[in-house]
Amino acid sequence: MQQVTILAIDGGGIRGILPATVLAEIEERTGKPVHRLFDVIAGTSTGGLIALGLTRPREHGSSEAKFKASELIKLYTEHGPRIFERSLWQQLANPWGLLGPKHDGRELERVLEQYFGEYRLHDALTNVLVTAYDTAGAGAPAPAFFKSWRAHEEDPNFRAPARNRWDFRMREVARATSAAPTYFPPYKLDDLMPRARSMSLLDGGVFAANPGMCALADAHRLFEDAEPYVVSLGTGDTQKRISWGESKGWGVARWAQPVLDVIFDGVSDTVEYELKHFLGPAHAGRHYRLQVALPSTVDPGLDVASSENVAALIGLAKELVAQKSADLKQICQDLAAHHPAVRRPGGWS
Repeated sequence: MQQVTILAIDGGGIRGILPATVLAEIEERTGKPVHRLFDVIAGTSTGGLIALGLTRPREHGSSEAKFKASELIKLYTEHGPRIFERSLWQQLANPWGLLGPKHDGRELERVLEQYFGEYRLHDALTNVLVTAYDTAGAGAPAPAFFKSWRAHEEDPNFRAPARNRWDFRMREVARATSAAPTYFPPYKLDDLMPRARSMSLLDGGVFAANPGMCALADAHRLFEDAEPYVVSLGTGDTQKRISWGESKGWGVARWAQPVLDVIFDGVSDTVEYELKHFLGPAHAGRHYRLQVALPSTVDPGLDVASSENVAALIGLAKELVAQKSADLKQICQDLAAHHPAVRRPGGWS
C-alpha cells in the first residue's frame, strides 16, 4: 500500500528550538532535506515558521531548499532576543501585557521579510499546511487554513506572482500563524479577491496548537488510499501547576496570560490522544510523538528569549534527541526509504 509521510510541528514561540533541533538531526542522519522526506508538512505558530522555512526554495524555480533545519535554529538564537525584546518604558507602560500586546510585532515582521521575501505558498517545495484563526471572517469567525496545494491552480483573474485567492506570501502566513493573543497584535491580511473582507488573524494555537489531526485529515483528502505515517514534534510539555487555592480568586486580568498556556497545552495533548488512538495497533498507520517535559531550568513562556533560557532550551533539545534516539533511528530509516506519495486525481481541496 502507498504510504504518505506527515510532519506536524507544534506551536510554542521561542521553544521552536526543540523541533528545529530534532529536524536538524533527521536531516543529518538521512542526508536528505526535510521537504524530500515528508509528503505533507503542517505547522502552527512557531511550527508554521519552521514548516515554511524548510520549504522555501533557494530561488524561484529551484527544487533546493534555502534553509536547512540547523540554519533555522538561528532564527531563535540570533533573532529571538530582538523579536521578544521589551524596553523598560514598554514594561512600565504596559506591565505584564495587561494593557495591550506585549510585543508590537515589527521586529518579527522584519525578520520574516528577511527570511521569506516575496516567496508565496505556491513556491513551497512540498505540501504545506499552516493554521491561523480569522476573527473577522466573511461568514463568521473561523479557522483559516493556508494550504500550498490550493495556491497552485492558475486563475486567469490573478496576475503573477499570485496565482489565485489562496496564494499569499509566505511571510504573511508566517506572521498570521504567530499572532498569539496577548503576545502580538492580530495580523490584518487583505484577501486577494477584489472587494473581499480583510482577515484579522490570530495564532492557530487557539484551536490547533498541535496540527497533527489537521494534517492527517488533509493528507487523507490528498492521498485517499495511502497509509499515514505521522511524525509529530512538540515544543516542550509544561509542568507548571496552578492550584485551586492559587487561582480560585483570579479574574479576567489574572487569567489573561495563564489561560492561553492552558489552551495551547490542552489542545496539544488532546490531539496527541486522538492521534495515538486513531493510529494505534488496531488501525493502519504509524505515529511517533517526539516531546519532552520542560524542567524547572527552562522558563515555559513563549517569549522568554534571554541568553540563559535559550541556552537551557538548546541543552534540553539535545536531551530530547538523546532520549528519543531509538525512535529517531527508526524514523530516519523509514523516511530514507520512502518514495513520494502520488496525489489522487482531484485531491486539491
